[in-house]
Amino acid sequence: MTHPSSRDDQHPVDTPVVIVGAGPVGMFLALDLAAKGVRSTVIEQNASHRAYPKGNTHNARTMEHYRRLGLADAVRAVGLPPGYPTDVVYMTRLNGHELHRLRMPSAAEKMVEAAAHSVTGQIPEPVHRANQMYVEQVLFEHVQRTDEITFRLGTEFLGFEETCGGVNARVRPVGGETEEIVSCRYLVGCDGAHSRVRRQLGISYAGSEEDLGFLSGPRHSKYLRIPDLLTDVIRAPAWQYWLLRPGRIATLISLNGRDEFRMSVIRGDVDSDEALREFIDDSVGEHVEVEILGSQDWVAGLALVAQRYQRGRVLICGDAAHLFTPTGGFGMNTGIDDAANLAWKLAGAVQGWAGPHLVDSFEAERKPAGLRNTGAAVNLGRSVKDVTLDPDLEADTPNGREARAELGRFLEDQKEEFASLGVQLGTRYEGSPIIWPDGTPEPESSYDVYVPTARPGALAPHLWLSQSQSLFDVLGPGFTLLRTHSDAASAEPLVAAARRRGIPLAVVDLTLPQAPELYGSDLALIRPDQHVGWRGNELPDPDDLLTRVTGGTV
Repeated sequence: MTHPSSRDDQHPVDTPVVIVGAGPVGMFLALDLAAKGVRSTVIEQNASHRAYPKGNTHNARTMEHYRRLGLADAVRAVGLPPGYPTDVVYMTRLNGHELHRLRMPSAAEKMVEAAAHSVTGQIPEPVHRANQMYVEQVLFEHVQRTDEITFRLGTEFLGFEETCGGVNARVRPVGGETEEIVSCRYLVGCDGAHSRVRRQLGISYAGSEEDLGFLSGPRHSKYLRIPDLLTDVIRAPAWQYWLLRPGRIATLISLNGRDEFRMSVIRGDVDSDEALREFIDDSVGEHVEVEILGSQDWVAGLALVAQRYQRGRVLICGDAAHLFTPTGGFGMNTGIDDAANLAWKLAGAVQGWAGPHLVDSFEAERKPAGLRNTGAAVNLGRSVKDVTLDPDLEADTPNGREARAELGRFLEDQKEEFASLGVQLGTRYEGSPIIWPDGTPEPESSYDVYVPTARPGALAPHLWLSQSQSLFDVLGPGFTLLRTHSDAASAEPLVAAARRRGIPLAVVDLTLPQAPELYGSDLALIRPDQHVGWRGNELPDPDDLLTRVTGGTV
């Protein structure tokens, strides 16, 4: 597939990029494109922000992306109060026996720890626990006031037709009858699990629905307000509560640290509001007043990845491309990383400096990441399926006490679900057609441990340039050539070639003594998504290098 740039294509368009769906992935993609000077139109069938709780984890890599767009502080300002513990606690009932507690720092404690970093600290932005609906509101407000984004709320996406120079998207107002054509260079489906874009492309998911015990099968998600729960019932607050007893398993997540919660139950355990209230009282261990704010159905235990991420000028991101079991909280975060990978490639195509295969590299790089991350979520969830709930678990007897102690020892191993830095930061684009390999052996990787490497394809190893300035803060919006010490070869040949070809390139000279060893080379070319495109001690032919990293060769 080839994709002529808009600079060469005279076919008129209404907008360079149409994005279908204003969830977090679609809105992030629009904002990332805007930061690169690319206009987009976002098509969203809802008339306003969708205030329903979903995922709760914005991992270290996602927070780095928010930092790059100047959004990290706004994101950290929402969710749980700064001093609220983010513990995960396993209990028989909320007023019953605590089986095990995985202690985790509050947001404030994480930031204190992050401030005490070493020069080579690899986590400039720690994970943040905030429900997706709160962060979506932050993104929603920024999208609305960004000039480069046209936000079409209350608009239904009907389908598309590809043309010789782009794509025509068919839309109409929700409830209306008059169709409209919005023409664009590229169309991106960020429209979720039931993606109309993916279905029109004829692309199916492949993978499995794993048997993960409680984490498998049809579920109810309940959005609740329980005003007195944290003040009158719960003795030691936590972010997530697992409620375990024979015949009854549920999870409860604190959304705002005060009175709002999300409860997940097996579909069929509650088939009415009355049954839900009884279930909640049983799970709490006493009667509490509950306001039911909403309900959604979903399916747990999925590990599905789309067979393709692209056909021609039409692409898919986020849940349209992959569906996860919730273990590890990887779903939305993988989607944000999809968008960060795609944004700079679309920018290159629209602005005319991309080679003909740059956009095609999106699938080559992100589908393996989707497979890796869905596999990691399933792997982390498998141990939950082996949990055994003794009939005497709640009994105040020697057998009951032993059953609780044994279950507590088993649950201690669940901490791996919440220690997934290798998944968060360890994505490497091995074998990518736009990476210039250096012949070094592929390092080992694991889900829980992240070991920085500057091997081409990996995330650029991080350095603190000062107490508050991250290396990622000084990388340009395009490519950046790092010179890791003062005696490194001149950047001028690459700068001149990039200028001649209209490729955005900045040069950063590092003076920290740790930089040469961390990068293993004098020079490193960092892509706009902060992954290493090339490294070495001497520049190869500048045009050959730029041709490779901008998709000029297959």
